[in-house]
This record gives sequence, structure tokens and C-alpha cells, in this order.
Amino acid sequence: MVNLLLAVIYVAFISLGLPDAVLGAAWPTMSVDLGAPISWAGGISMTISAGTIVSALLSDRMTLHFGAGKVTAVSVALTALALFGFSVAPNYWVLILLAIPYGLGAGGVDAALNNYVAIHYESRHMSWLHAMWGIGALTGPYVMGFALGAGQGWPWGYRYISILQVALTAILIFSLPLWKKRSEAKTGEVSGESDGTANDETRKPLGVRGVLAIRGAKEILVMFFCYCALESTAMLWGSSYMVLGKGIDKTTAAMWASLFCIGITVGRLASGFLTMKFNDPTMIRLGQALVLTGIVSMLLPLPHNIGTIVGLMIIGLGCAPIYPCVIHSTPAYFGEDKSQAIVGMQMACAYVGSMCMPPVFGLIAQHISVLWFPLYMLVFLVLMVIMHESLRKKCGGQTIGW
Repeated sequence: MVNLLLAVIYVAFISLGLPDAVLGAAWPTMSVDLGAPISWAGGISMTISAGTIVSALLSDRMTLHFGAGKVTAVSVALTALALFGFSVAPNYWVLILLAIPYGLGAGGVDAALNNYVAIHYESRHMSWLHAMWGIGALTGPYVMGFALGAGQGWPWGYRYISILQVALTAILIFSLPLWKKRSEAKTGEVSGESDGTANDETRKPLGVRGVLAIRGAKEILVMFFCYCALESTAMLWGSSYMVLGKGIDKTTAAMWASLFCIGITVGRLASGFLTMKFNDPTMIRLGQALVLTGIVSMLLPLPHNIGTIVGLMIIGLGCAPIYPCVIHSTPAYFGEDKSQAIVGMQMACAYVGSMCMPPVFGLIAQHISVLWFPLYMLVFLVLMVIMHESLRKKCGGQTIGW
């Protein structure tokens, strides 16, 4: 039963990743059909991000009252309805409205599942969970490409993905008893409808102020913000850096830029095995060292732009263990009773970093130089390392091995 529930959670994270890259793949066609400028895709993306931030901040309260299983099922259902709405949207402004429930649903799934796996499963499962997200993110554009290639248009691309989400909602509803049994097995007692953390019935939501008052919380939140700022900047601007800064042709640059995402996905699959030997802080430090190696490689004057190409791949590999290991270590640092609130805040910081920091580099690239790309990532890496070491000194020595 435990393995069956874990399989359901993995499928849920594949589903979470499925629509993430679809908008970018479909927008050139959608913008023409809807009569919207190319740049307006940013409005949809930012609305989705705003919804995920709100639901992530509310995740502690929602999970406390309803349990992780129910929150996940309802969130996936909300996402499915929003995606179906995308497929029948008559204009851009309807897409903006639908982006609100889409973001709320995605953020709910993200925060609830991350905390649930952090509490109930080993670190390797967290790494593999995020590898599943990568598989979904890589698969979504192919689903849209199939619909476009078959002459069905982008509405059917969204429709196919929404159908998959509806199927997953049904699976999650039927799996709700498994969530309860898993928690009862962990706590050794019947916990009613709760499937989140221990002592849910007596715990109260912490809120933003309550989280920020916890020793070490600010460090882990800033650390998470820096990681996601670095990752999203690399994903968005890697290809442009190669074209505008290194003179690589557009087709080749697009192909090599994908190595970053492949590096993350492959790295997380490998990280799952490495966590059997190394603890979370060691994996985080290993990832940070690899990211630094990749950035240095990009700065070296190697022939044929080898440093740039290899550097992006190494940065992707380095990013792989950081995100899942930070989340998995959260209950150990702060306790299971506080982890849902902190994970929700982590998700919110992640979306803020992903939403705000890549556009900031866009301004730097436009008004100064795109060649600042590796140094921009280096700034976030250095701050992330400082925050991690500060966190370890404040509350890590006795909870997780050095």
C-alpha cells in the first residue's frame, strides 16, 4: 500500500509538470488565433505565478484542516478545469481569468506534496519526485506538438492535458484512504481525517509572521529564493546568452540550452541513489559546488564555446539535488508540526524568485551586457551558500549530520 501511494504521488508530480512548458510551446500559435501580441504571454505567466504564491501561503491552513490527500485532489481538479477552460477560451482576457485557478491549483499540489513526502518518505524519494516533475515538463510540449502537428490546433493540446488531469483527480480521490493509512502507520495512532503532520488536531496555522519568527526560517527562505532565481534565469536566458554573447547560431543554441533541463532531470534521478549514502546538507553542498564549477567553466576562454555548453550542463546537474534536499531537510530542521507552513513559504519564495529575477537580468542584458549572465547567477549562488551555512550553524548541527 505504501508503494502504491508513492506511485500515485509520483504520477501527481508528473501531472504537475505537464502544463508548465505548454504555454511557451503553444503561444506562437495561440497569439495569432487570439489576436494577442507575443509579449502578452508574460501576463498569463505572472498571473499563474501570483496564484501559486497565494495558494502556497495558504497551504498550511488548508492542509491542517483537510489533509494533504484532499488538498492535492481538489487542487488537481481545479487545475484540470482551468486547463479545459484554456482549450475553449475565446480571447486573451478569459485566459487571464483562468490563469487564477490554474495557479491556485498548481501551488496547492506543490506545497502539499512536497511537505508530505518530506515527512513520510526518505530523501531519495524526494529527488525522484522532482525528477517526475521534469519528465512531465519535458512531455507537455510533445503533447501540444502532437495536437498542432495533427492539425487539431492548440485547444486540443490543452484538452488532452486536462483529460489526463481529470483522470489523475479520479485516482487521487480513490487513493484518499491510503493517505490516512500512511499517516496512521507513521504516528502509530488513528488521526481522524488528517494526513499531514503529527498532532494536527491541536496545532494552529503559523501564518507568515509565525514562520519568520522561527530561528533559521529566514535563512532557508532566502536560500530557496536564490536557488529558484538562479534556476529560472538559467532556463530563460541560457539560449540568449549563447546567441547574443557567444555568437552561436539560434538553432544550435536552442538545442544546447535544453541540456540544462536534461541535466536537472538526469541529476535528480542520480541524486536519489546518492542520498542513500550522503545526507541532505552534503547533497546541497555537492550541488552548490557543481553549480560553481559550471559557472567557472562558462567564464573560461575555452575554444569552440565548450565552456559555455558544458557549463550549462554542469549547472543543471548541480541544481538537481538542491531543491528536493532543501525541502526534505525542512522537517528535520524545524519539526514536522512547523514544516507545512515553512514549505508553503518556501514555495512562495520560489515563485517570487522565478517570477521576478529573470526579468531583472533581462534589463541588465538590454542596458549593460548579456555577458553578465554567469556573474548574475554567481551572485545568487554565493548568497545561497552563505544562507545555507548560516542555517547549519543556527539549527543544523543536532538535527542533521554535518
